Amino acid sequence: MVAHVLRLRLALLVGALRGQPGERARTIAGLVAVVAGVAVVCGGVFALGAVSAAAAFVVAVLGGSAVAIGYALASPVSGTADQLDPRRFATLGLGARPLAGATLLASLVSVPMLALAAVSIAIGLMWAERGAGPAAIAGPLLGFLTCLVLARVGAGVSAAIGGQRRSRELTGLFILALLVVVVPVGVFFASLDWGDQVPSQLDAAAQILSVTPVGAAWALPGAAVAGDTAALWTALAISVATIAALVVAWYGLVARALRTIDRPSLGRERGGMGWFSVTPGTPGGAIAARSLTYWLRDRRYGVNILVVPVAALLTTIPLLIAGVPPEIVALVPVPIVALFFGWLPHNDLAYDSTAVWLHIASGVRGISDRIGRLVPILVIGVPTFAIAIPLVIAVNGRWAHLPALAGVTISLFLAGLGLSSISSVATPYAVSRPGDSPFQQPQRTGSAGVAGQAFVMIGSLLISAPTLWWAWLAVSGDPSYGLAALVAGIATGLLVLGIGLAVGATLFERRSGALMEFVEAAY
Repeated sequence: MVAHVLRLRLALLVGALRGQPGERARTIAGLVAVVAGVAVVCGGVFALGAVSAAAAFVVAVLGGSAVAIGYALASPVSGTADQLDPRRFATLGLGARPLAGATLLASLVSVPMLALAAVSIAIGLMWAERGAGPAAIAGPLLGFLTCLVLARVGAGVSAAIGGQRRSRELTGLFILALLVVVVPVGVFFASLDWGDQVPSQLDAAAQILSVTPVGAAWALPGAAVAGDTAALWTALAISVATIAALVVAWYGLVARALRTIDRPSLGRERGGMGWFSVTPGTPGGAIAARSLTYWLRDRRYGVNILVVPVAALLTTIPLLIAGVPPEIVALVPVPIVALFFGWLPHNDLAYDSTAVWLHIASGVRGISDRIGRLVPILVIGVPTFAIAIPLVIAVNGRWAHLPALAGVTISLFLAGLGLSSISSVATPYAVSRPGDSPFQQPQRTGSAGVAGQAFVMIGSLLISAPTLWWAWLAVSGDPSYGLAALVAGIATGLLVLGIGLAVGATLFERRSGALMEFVEAAY
């Protein structure tokens, strides 16, 4: 049985190298990238030999824990098909135990596990040079086995609850969610001042992770070098118990897979429902899906989004020339991006053409239309700010300014969205038609366009004035004002957003006839 599964595994790997020229090139490029990445990581591991044992312990535990979590989440997040899914071998008539054991052994023959094996060996050699003794072998080995079984259990859970393979859109949302969490944390840790000792934040995190299932194995060698017998045996017990529990869970998943009927698999959705398969089956969800499709495919939206960060960065040049300190200038682009991102939907009805008629004719409620149209800019804006704010604060060098910057960003962004929900219904103006150049603007009569733009832009600044003032006090003198800026920014932003949605929804229902006339005249 084991030989059969191993032959299948090897056949799949060889088949990937013998596929079509394009697929073969991508496979080879991926292998080269993996080899290069492993070489870099192993070099970094060996470089830990020049630092203190405490620093090596922190890096090993944090890095090993992150790798273990990554192996557990790889299959659920990516949504790819599991080549060793137990259902594939159901026709062989084998029991759950031999099949579970065979698939675990076959999992060793994979690029991710071989890469992890190389890194684990490097970690073991690094700790062996420090005199970790048997723990230098036991720790990386247990860590490797933990990742192996975690990957199997993650794939089994994904197959059990995932059903058909998810769409690219949903996978993209999962990846965005991970970036929103991982990038700020990574930036924060990278910005810490190591000096001659380990930062207290990292040491505390490593100590906590050393008694968890994902980090205990990687803490074994460090505990041995430090001579902490209690920590050594605790980590060993947790590691062994974790692997045993995961193996039992894997046997249970295999038994369940053999007892249940396989769900039909359609493969990754290429020409399916797209965003409509991700959003809720409600009028607001349908509008959100259609709006997401427009925002991500219509170049008119793309140009607007790309221009915003460029314009924000250009504003920093005059400030630097004027002699403003660079650490203060670094805080400027993110609020400007927030202001313009909140301003972008101020004329979203004008881009829709016949979609406006469809909403009105089908009796869609105004609140569904207003909320659905804001989903794309929220999907774009929230991850952007979650990643940009920590990066900017790292450049600034003072994490005490984080609440102030976050408050200003939230206030400008949400207030702009709320006012845009009103402006797009009250003062729409003609824009370039689908397929035309985004820089080609039609002739307009009247001042509706200027009034709408000014209403959103100036209104957002006025509403955010208290938050801006407290943020300035925090940055220029007393950082304690940062909390006031954060609370004020969240409160005013949410309040204006709620009011804007309510007013915009009412106007949408009352001005339906005028909106249809506008669309008819504009297109």
